Amino acid sequence: METQIKSSLIALLAGIKSGDGQVIADEMSRLDEAIERGRANLPSQLVHFLENRSYPKALMFLGGDTAIPVGACGGRAGKIAGA
Repeated sequence: METQIKSSLIALLAGIKSGDGQVIADEMSRLDEAIERGRANLPSQLVHFLENRSYPKALMFLGGDTAIPVGACGGRAGKIAGA
């Protein structure tokens, strides 16, 4: 499921960059569905990023980046879920 989420994130961010509203809507819908279907099996930090529409951070997380910047929610940078 994380591979599908990563693909959707890449497509979404490309759609945002190109201003393609249909791609944006489609991929956001896919991501929302993925959260609902896989919430129990997804890392909590990934769910947090997706629910808060922090798509670049979600992509960083899926890429294994540990230097994810702190957002407005006050989380800690690079904190891995469950650590």
